[in-house]
Amino acid sequence: MMGAMARKPVAREAVLDAFESLLIAEGERAATLDAVARLAGVSKGGLLYHFPNKEAMIAVLLERLDRLLAEDLDAMAAAPEGAAAYFIRSSVWADTPLDRVFVAATRLAEVAHAETQRRMAGVQESWLALLAADVGPTMAKPVLYMGDGLYFNAMLARGPGETTVGLAGDVEALVAAVERLRG
Repeated sequence: MMGAMARKPVAREAVLDAFESLLIAEGERAATLDAVARLAGVSKGGLLYHFPNKEAMIAVLLERLDRLLAEDLDAMAAAPEGAAAYFIRSSVWADTPLDRVFVAATRLAEVAHAETQRRMAGVQESWLALLAADVGPTMAKPVLYMGDGLYFNAMLARGPGETTVGLAGDVEALVAAVERLRG
């Protein structure tokens, strides 16, 4: 019986997923409690049972971000091809849970949500530390900017539902550049 009690309610995850989706698609202002409840298919009372306010939803979304980023940082640190190549290869939108929560958090940071901005600065520091260990401190930021630029341009180039297949050549060119930088 304990296992069933420990599992998070499905409705709570559905509400969080709806909040994340609204942030991604329409931004922070559109992600109202009413809009989230409607998209999640729950009553507003059902939403409020799990999340008494928007800040509570943000706090749990940031927990999701922390968990997924920690897993990704571990993978980046352990990547056989090196942290820099891993970072470049993973800087293309693939609609993964990490991609989704990262973009949702970016939308919160855009409206100057202080805790989100603090967490995003922390992840950037973590990425830079791993990149510096791989390619040296002077090349860490250029590699970070390569990944950021790749991610940003991939988002601009894609229409809804399109893949990023055309970016494979760009990714490989950037990875080759990283190898030259590592020299």
